[in-house]
Amino acid sequence: MSELDHESYMRRAIALAARVPDRPFAAIVVDRSTGEVVAEGWNRSDENPTWHGEIDALNRLVASATDIDFARLVLYTTAEPCPMCQGAILWAGIGAVVFGSSIRFLADTGWLQIDIQAEEVVRRSPGWRCTVLGGVLESECNELFLTASRAAPGR
Repeated sequence: MSELDHESYMRRAIALAARVPDRPFAAIVVDRSTGEVVAEGWNRSDENPTWHGEIDALNRLVASATDIDFARLVLYTTAEPCPMCQGAILWAGIGAVVFGSSIRFLADTGWLQIDIQAEEVVRRSPGWRCTVLGGVLESECNELFLTASRAAPGR
C-alpha cells in the first residue's frame, strides 16, 4: 500500500466532503495497481440511514463495473469506517482502508458513533484480510467535523 500517495487521495475525499458540509463523511475507491479512482461517494443518510459515504462509494463502484478485483482496491475515507461500513468493506473483499478522523475523535467531539474501531472489526473477522491505516491528513479531516459540529445546533 505504500506505493500510493495517501495524502493526495485523502485530499480528493476531503474535497468530496464539501458536497455534504454538515455530514462530511466522504470516500473514494482507488485501484492500487493503476492508481485510478474507480468510485467515490459521500454521506446520503438523509435519504437512507445506512447510506454512509463508504456505502455510497461501494454502491457506485458495483453499478459502474462488472469485473472487479476487490482485493486490489483501497478505500479512502474522511472518517474511520463505522462497524456497518467496515463490515461492508470486508464483505466486498476490499484489501485496504485509509482514514483521516478516528471514531474516538468523532465521539469525543459530539458525533454519534458506535465505539468499535475498524481495526477491531477486521481483527474479529477471521478469514478476511484488510489493512487499516488511520490518521492520514487527520487534522484536515478533524477540522471538517469540528466545523460541521459548530454549525449544527444541538450537537
